[in-house]
Amino acid sequence: MPLMLGAILNPINSSIIAVALVPIGVAFGAPAAQTAWLVSALYMATAIGQPLVGRFVDVFGPKRLFLLGAILTAVAGILGTVAPNLWVLVLARVILGLGTCAGYPAAMSLIRKVADHDHLDSPAGVLTALSVTVQTIAAIGPTLGGLLIDLGGWRLTMVINIPLGAFALVLGWMALPSYGGGTRQEERDALRGFDWAGTALFAVALMGLLLFLMAPGASTLWGLAVAAAAGAAFAFRELRTKAPFIDLRLLRGNLPLLATFARALSASTSSYAFIYGFSQWMEDGRGLSASNAGLLLLPTFGIGILVSALWGRTPQVQTKLIVGGILQVVVSVILLLTSPGSPIWFLAAATALLGIPQGLLSLCNQNALYHQAHPASLGASSGLLRTFQYFGAIIASAATGMAFGQRADSAGMHELALFMIAVSALALLITLTDRSLARVGAPASSGNS
Repeated sequence: MPLMLGAILNPINSSIIAVALVPIGVAFGAPAAQTAWLVSALYMATAIGQPLVGRFVDVFGPKRLFLLGAILTAVAGILGTVAPNLWVLVLARVILGLGTCAGYPAAMSLIRKVADHDHLDSPAGVLTALSVTVQTIAAIGPTLGGLLIDLGGWRLTMVINIPLGAFALVLGWMALPSYGGGTRQEERDALRGFDWAGTALFAVALMGLLLFLMAPGASTLWGLAVAAAAGAAFAFRELRTKAPFIDLRLLRGNLPLLATFARALSASTSSYAFIYGFSQWMEDGRGLSASNAGLLLLPTFGIGILVSALWGRTPQVQTKLIVGGILQVVVSVILLLTSPGSPIWFLAAATALLGIPQGLLSLCNQNALYHQAHPASLGASSGLLRTFQYFGAIIASAATGMAFGQRADSAGMHELALFMIAVSALALLITLTDRSLARVGAPASSGNS
């Protein structure tokens, strides 16, 4: 129960904001290009925090990191509730990103420890339950966000983090086992030896890239230059330091794992572009209310949950990844047909069709990583998987801001759809050329490992 609660904190905030962007923009007089920072800020913080927490979970054990994340989540809820302007709200989303990134690596680490203790070859059922729980909450998010906005305005979408963080803190303290962690001296040595310089270089590179992507042009080329220089210095350091912030050596010689990260990046970019871009267009371009836009996103997550529940317990992933990749391309093409006069049934059909790849791709990439990563570094590898997914969200947020500009009109929606087609096709290409996927989940008697 506490693991499921911790894992939902990020997806619920990711999905609630989808229908809150337009009301927040109206409240603060901010265009779509600026409200996109509310998405990017959370995922930038999570992209930094996820590998950091993944490393600390392996060193300090999952329970303490889980509890710290719960505290930060509640603090972010308080700050966001009283935010006087857009940029204070962005700061609250940064804290929220840091707080909500602990649940997933903590859950994966504990699942692995229990599986090893009970001699389970593949806890596919538990992994499916985790995925279904996350998708269920993501399904509720837009609808809940719309209802909260109708009841008391967009600030209620931040208030909800106060009781969630408090409940996670109490439940985690009472129920989570104290697996993992070393002696106090070992933990102090780990803190002293932590790669703080690598962390800083990664943060600078990510911020420079984000500043350029959110407003590409000659005036922001310096951001791209900073990102390139910091990124090069980061890679140089991480490949040579003893305990790197992000262990790039995990990728060296493990092409299947690298392909999984690349596939997760591409697939999540397309998925997040749909969720954030399409929801804004439904409010601005189609004229729907926040609650109605939230209701129309229900089929995406509802179908995703059903797909995960029906096909998630089998560890084989190759066919499911191919089917999901094809359908993601199809949905992106359908968005080219949207217009202010598009009937509601057409919009609902598009969101329902997206539910199939939504249910297949994330779960299959998660199962692939479980088999491809070294058991001793599963926490770090799981955090890195989420980092690549959050990179996708950042790219999607920047693409949405560039496509829409002042408001989410149909011309911008079509521009975003073309971007989604290209990214979805890339994810499908990576899947089709990855022969190692045939070995994931194959019976041991087949001679595959």
